[in-house]
Amino acid sequence: MNITFYNGNQMPKVGIGTFRVKNDEDAKSAVKHAIKNGYRSIDTAMIYQNEEMVGQGVHEALEETNLQRDDLFVTSKLWLTDYGYENVEAAYKASLNRLGLDRLDLYLMHWPGLDESLMVETWKGMEMLYEKGLVDNIGVSNFNVEHLDRLLSEAKIKPVINQVEYHPYLTQSRLKDYLEAQHIQMESWSPLMNAQILTDTVVNEIAREVNHSPAQVIIRWNIQNGVVTIPKSVTPSRINENINVFDFELTQDQMERLDQLNKDKRIGPNPLEFNGQ
Repeated sequence: MNITFYNGNQMPKVGIGTFRVKNDEDAKSAVKHAIKNGYRSIDTAMIYQNEEMVGQGVHEALEETNLQRDDLFVTSKLWLTDYGYENVEAAYKASLNRLGLDRLDLYLMHWPGLDESLMVETWKGMEMLYEKGLVDNIGVSNFNVEHLDRLLSEAKIKPVINQVEYHPYLTQSRLKDYLEAQHIQMESWSPLMNAQILTDTVVNEIAREVNHSPAQVIIRWNIQNGVVTIPKSVTPSRINENINVFDFELTQDQMERLDQLNKDKRIGPNPLEFNGQ
């Protein structure tokens, strides 16, 4: 249930996302429940303002199970206000402090931003973290082909992953092909479109055909497309449902029917226009 990065490190194919989860008992309980029910990947970010309670959920799960820290894969992200080579390490260590961890498995630049030179300079700070052995993997989030071309023209170390908006209404085929050619893993945030995709007629037809829920169909579609995914939920039954996707497969016809739903429709900001405001 893992993928392997170009550097040989591995990451689970399905994790739990925590975007828009408040820094309260819900965050802690969701993360703890997820880990106790098979999840090994947890995704957060400084800007979500929930790292403290996510971290508590991790620690309580480890205390209450036979799992070790090395069994888990924890991701957080650098926000735009901390961009700049000289700011990266302090921001990273602040995230570690909030999470109560001594390292992250993956640290991402959260958005490219509108200043390409600052983007590249910040990436050099990410490379420094990696070279110092402070983090196991570094990557990016919400980068498009143009951003990556610019970054790779100066990078010493390629991102292992690009976490982007990806679902049947936004298949990003050009970006996906580019990432595959560069051996950079694609990861989808908000794969269920904040539940919008779950009412789609085709998705529901396929769900009936395979006797699984619409959410499970979408997550399975991600996996079969080679995309890591981090559906978010704080509801125990849905957390369980979202990882219970390894007991069935979609046919090529079903995959193609889902692919054909593409509308280039975003629910999040356009990376070419977003500066963090």
